[in-house]
Amino acid sequence: MQLNHYGEDAVNLAADLANRRPQSASELADRCRAAGLELERPVTADDLDHAQAALNTWEKIVNAVGEQERADLLNRMLAEAAAYPRLICHPGTGWHLHYRDAEQPLGAVLFTLLAVGTALHLAGRGMHRLRRCEVTECDNAFADTSRTGRQRYCSQRCANRDAVRRHRARTAVT
Repeated sequence: MQLNHYGEDAVNLAADLANRRPQSASELADRCRAAGLELERPVTADDLDHAQAALNTWEKIVNAVGEQERADLLNRMLAEAAAYPRLICHPGTGWHLHYRDAEQPLGAVLFTLLAVGTALHLAGRGMHRLRRCEVTECDNAFADTSRTGRQRYCSQRCANRDAVRRHRARTAVT
């Protein structure tokens, strides 16, 4: 089985942006570049607004109860983001698919990228592979990219925090 890294990269970018929302157009541009996104035009305040709206829509998908609700919400996002996939060759990256129309501003690109990337991730790995961290004090969203599909925490830090809490609870009882 070959995993689709386009989907994994895009859904991880969605989680990163949703968990720590960009506060400015320049921050949005910097974080998208850091994630490997090619920016073809200047990033504007309108792009930031559109990105925030895309993240709001994406978080509804994360919070969906059950596979059908998640699929319905994602299908609505995909319908709004509909564009013809096209082959693109960026210098140094080779040929690959873009799931968006050419010359779109970053806000529209992100909306499409998050929708398609999330759909590819869930269809390829399982509809349950998008969730919130199980640590009570943490509300971060994450895409489960583990081999087993049983990831419970957004980060190793949260996993360690919960392990310490469980250990202390066991030792306090005895």
